[in-house]
Amino acid sequence: MSAYDLPTSATLGGVEYEVRSDYRAVLDVIEVMSDPEITDEERTNLTLTIFYPDYQSMPLDVLNDAVKYMLWFVGGGEDGKDQRRKPRLMDWSQDFKLIAAPINRVLGYEVRSVGYLHWWSFLAAYYEIGDCLFAEVVNVRRKLAEGKKLEKHERKFYNENMSLVTIRKHETQEEKDILDEWMGGVSNGSK
Repeated sequence: MSAYDLPTSATLGGVEYEVRSDYRAVLDVIEVMSDPEITDEERTNLTLTIFYPDYQSMPLDVLNDAVKYMLWFVGGGEDGKDQRRKPRLMDWSQDFKLIAAPINRVLGYEVRSVGYLHWWSFLAAYYEIGDCLFAEVVNVRRKLAEGKKLEKHERKFYNENMSLVTIRKHETQEEKDILDEWMGGVSNGSK
């Protein structure tokens, strides 16, 4: 495949399978990948079901390659060999409202209103968003993650926008239940 191509299928075990290459489907895959509530087996089944329309008809011997291709595709065609642990600076679900407007600006149209936008085109626009509210949020997150001192204007921004800057932890139901019990039911309104 050429660097100029936008793949819409995967050849697995000699058979070509369509993939859902629209950015919305990939964001759904990413959301499932980060869901702490589900098991690894459920995660694999759900992500493959979202990504491959014909997943249920795939033979078992191609599933490993199907997962690898999906991860390669989600990674924008990168092999993912750089596995160094990096601080988490963004969350697609939480930050989408901050990402949409600058991507719209880059592309020149409202991405949520188009019927289809290839994930790699969406990703390319994301890489080019430049100065915007989202970039400021990520900059503050990066400095905090690296233990760097915030400038006066960054500290003010952080204090005024803490809910935007703080990446919400995806708690499992078990963690929520323990917290509710510990808090005496206050968090679920039972007190």
